[in-house]
Amino acid sequence: MTASAPVVGIRAGRGRRAVVYAAGAVLLIVGVVISAGLGQLPIGPAEVLGSVLRAVGIPNGWAPTDPLIEQTLWQIRFPRIAMSLLVGALLAVAGAVMQAIFGNPLAEPGVVGVSSGAALGAAAAITLGLTFFGSWTTALVAFAGGLGATLVVYGAARAQGRTESVTLILTGIAVNAFAGAGLAILMFVGDTASREQIVFWQLGSMNGSRWPEVGIVALVGVVGVGITVALARRYDLLSLGDRTAAHLGVHVERLRILSIVLVALLTGVAVAFVGIIAFVGLVIPHLVRMLIGPANRPLIIASFLGGGALLVYADVLARTLLPAADLPIGILTSLIGGPFFYWLIRRSRRKAGGWS
Repeated sequence: MTASAPVVGIRAGRGRRAVVYAAGAVLLIVGVVISAGLGQLPIGPAEVLGSVLRAVGIPNGWAPTDPLIEQTLWQIRFPRIAMSLLVGALLAVAGAVMQAIFGNPLAEPGVVGVSSGAALGAAAAITLGLTFFGSWTTALVAFAGGLGATLVVYGAARAQGRTESVTLILTGIAVNAFAGAGLAILMFVGDTASREQIVFWQLGSMNGSRWPEVGIVALVGVVGVGITVALARRYDLLSLGDRTAAHLGVHVERLRILSIVLVALLTGVAVAFVGIIAFVGLVIPHLVRMLIGPANRPLIIASFLGGGALLVYADVLARTLLPAADLPIGILTSLIGGPFFYWLIRRSRRKAGGWS
């Protein structure tokens, strides 16, 4: 009985993970079909699925015959859905990595300054009228700003060959405050059109997403998520403490450097084209951890699915809550994420006395 208990526990854990994976995938697929069908031109689920099947070379009788429906799906709705899925997934994975390397449930990508740095870069491009990369200029400057802010935070926090998590967080707070001040100055000196564009960018929106942008986010995301999955075992060892992890063969400082760069890349490319999206990297990993436990490989995979599903549904609400209006998606994630995260904290403390 005693010898079989660990085996039963392992099987139960794997079964729970399989259920969470399946539920996340189903929610994601349903959300994609719903999102593709809703809008000023209603499109049925059968036509959505038929169009996708025809695109991958599978003949079927469901595909739409109206060219307008095909154009609406493939030039407007599918790029937007793909961007929502990718941005949500990458932010959730980045949050899971942050919580793993800091051992703190409140850690999220914004801690290391990437979001505020991206916002400052985007604001500078908008206010100064930079156009050296054409329509891509704002996104590229925002990405560079996020990555630069992260490197500044890490460089300032590193001392005597190692980085203290507390020092890194405090440095991140200082850099975020500085970036916030710079953003306020740019908004003050900019004209009315620039201020409106900066405010809208800060609130986040999937409107106007295009396939080339989706391709860049997907390329960086696949590489970044693949590396985080490969590092998951080391994150598990890091949870035992820096000294224990080092005795078990983990180069702790090198792992933190690589992880912070990964977080900057994932978050930077996610927000560069759509603006700041709050709470996804904070809530989703925490919720997933409550469902399947702290093991990082399944946590990263489930966070990818959960983050993608959350933002797909949030984008559906952004497009449909108000007639003839497209709400900034960052408003919705904050309205949903704030109370939900408060509920998660209360529930966690009642059941387990805190985060584990």
